Amino acid sequence: MLVSHYDQILVVISFIVAILASYTALNMAARVTTSSGTAARVWLCGGSIAMGIGIWAMHFIGMLAMNLPISLSYDPLVTVISMLIAIGSSFFALWLVCGHQLHISRLLPGSLVLGCGIAAMHYTGMAALLVQPGIIWSWTWVALSIAIALLASVAALWLTFHLRRDGGQMALMRAGAAVVMGIAIAGMHYTGMMAAHFPYGTHGMHSGVNNDWLAVLVIMVTLFILGITLLVSMFDARLQARTSLLASSLAEANRELAQLALQDTLTRLPNRILLEDRLDQAIHKANRENSRFALMFMDLDGFKAVNDAYGHDIGDQLLIAVTERLKELLKGQYTLARIGGDEFVLLVETAEPDDAATLASAMVRAIDTPFSIEHYELQVTLSVGIAFYPHDGNNERELMFNADAAMYHTKHTGRNGYNFFQPSMNTMAQAQLQLMNDLWMALERQELRLVYQPKFQAPAGPVIGFEALLRWQHPKRGLLSPDLFLPLAEKTGMIIPIGDWVLDEACHQLSEWHRQGHTQWSVAVNLSTLQFEQPSLIETITGCLEKYNIPPDKLILEVTETTAMNNPDESVRMLTRLTDLGVRASIDDFGTGYSSLLYLKRLPASELKIDRAFVNELSADGEDATIVSAIVALAKTLNLKVVAEGVETVEQQQFLTRLGCNTLQGYLLGKPLPPDTITRLGADLSHHGETQPQLQEE
Repeated sequence: MLVSHYDQILVVISFIVAILASYTALNMAARVTTSSGTAARVWLCGGSIAMGIGIWAMHFIGMLAMNLPISLSYDPLVTVISMLIAIGSSFFALWLVCGHQLHISRLLPGSLVLGCGIAAMHYTGMAALLVQPGIIWSWTWVALSIAIALLASVAALWLTFHLRRDGGQMALMRAGAAVVMGIAIAGMHYTGMMAAHFPYGTHGMHSGVNNDWLAVLVIMVTLFILGITLLVSMFDARLQARTSLLASSLAEANRELAQLALQDTLTRLPNRILLEDRLDQAIHKANRENSRFALMFMDLDGFKAVNDAYGHDIGDQLLIAVTERLKELLKGQYTLARIGGDEFVLLVETAEPDDAATLASAMVRAIDTPFSIEHYELQVTLSVGIAFYPHDGNNERELMFNADAAMYHTKHTGRNGYNFFQPSMNTMAQAQLQLMNDLWMALERQELRLVYQPKFQAPAGPVIGFEALLRWQHPKRGLLSPDLFLPLAEKTGMIIPIGDWVLDEACHQLSEWHRQGHTQWSVAVNLSTLQFEQPSLIETITGCLEKYNIPPDKLILEVTETTAMNNPDESVRMLTRLTDLGVRASIDDFGTGYSSLLYLKRLPASELKIDRAFVNELSADGEDATIVSAIVALAKTLNLKVVAEGVETVEQQQFLTRLGCNTLQGYLLGKPLPPDTITRLGADLSHHGETQPQLQEE
């Protein structure tokens, strides 16, 4: 037999190609698995070609590494056939490992097909050798090479399947697996080469392709194909990773948006939208199972006072603390939702009124305990209304309305408790609803009226101006005072157009009085919190001043202390813009809120208005006298004028005058008057405050 030896460089290159082809196989499996549709089919076909050429090239380079004392040539057609067998085997392997599962029932038959394909590729490639006489085979080595091919196929398929996913450590694990697979493939090849023996007298046929330059060509082409395939694969993997990251970020953003759409952002409780969905589900379930459930409408008593006194930040923390206390008491199937500022709704599966009453009582007691927020001890209570399905309503709207009516009944009967819905409660609720509906039409029907309470220079005149006070001439209920409808206007947002109408009407009336010669008179208009926060307020006031040609200093805008302190920096900015127009600002209800002297000093106000609560019980030696004295002293220090409202007795008039109040108003001096009465009494009002026509009380 002819003695052969191997070119060590080509042997090393064949091992490198085998490892590179194995790594390509692992990457292609990942690309096919993570792709779909046309992209997956392209990666399957392209990857199969690259893998097949890589495995075939390893075998062919290994054959070229064998040196015999004869010149060897290869049959081009048979060589191409061996390469096609390698590509076909690679296609089958990639297709097999990219399935959802790889049970033993698929692994073993697949390994048999792949191993036989690799062996067929090898021995077909050996058959391409053009030698005479033919190769003598050692069947023991042939069998051993086929066994190695089968075992290598089992390992290759198993490793490829389990390393096909992209991940942080997958690249390192694939590199190690590629080395193992490459050694196995190369081991099968060189075992198969051991099976080939060339007898003495063997000579090559020169009609085939000579291998003098073939090794270099195959190596260059193979490395180029595998390199390009790996680069494209790595680029695609990085692109997919970035796309996946973007998709993940988008999915997270969508989840957050969905959460924001269905949850209250402050308390993380379900909002009205999610509550309506849960309530609809509860109704369907109750109908299927012929069962009942309770709906509890809850409102915090005294929350607005906390919010006004301590600010929205403290108010928000209080709402979170209330939520935690309520959740501690709830067990089983329930939905606790926040549907408004301090309004909560509880949907709970309980069939017995006694159970609902026990739960409501426990919640009332829990909220009645003071809350410690930062360094404040805050006290609020809970009013609860309870409605049962289906007894108190056949649908979501009726249940909510009736539970709300029961809650308002609790508020009107003392608060800090609970009531079950009774049909009689609807009378009051319907009246409120009707009043709200009528209010929407009040402006259009010209039912709103302004009356004007005179403001006197202390102690008794003359009149220096008026405060515009709103009334509603209801077509059925008569003349309504603002406390009956302004809370509804605030709640519905109607306070904005109503406030604009008041400004326009007051300025119009003042211009009429000025034309009549009372140019020293001013008019004060109250601004609601919502109106004060409107960006269009400056434009509205400027328009009124220009429309009626009023001197700006004759218009006084009254802003309550709690409104001014709600957002002090914004209040300073807004009042500064107003006073820059020449308009005067007055801090109304002073002493009832939670003022910061630092911000009070910065507010560009011209006067402080002492709340009537301090004047009502005023006596020389009482606490209210001390407070009023302090307010007057503070105002003088800040160079502000002082207005006292609610003056009803001579003693109050004299005491306030001695303290240094500049302006007084109240029933003792003059009640609210309609504009035509003021016009008729104009001359008298300009000189003294004795004329006091009787009219609707303030």
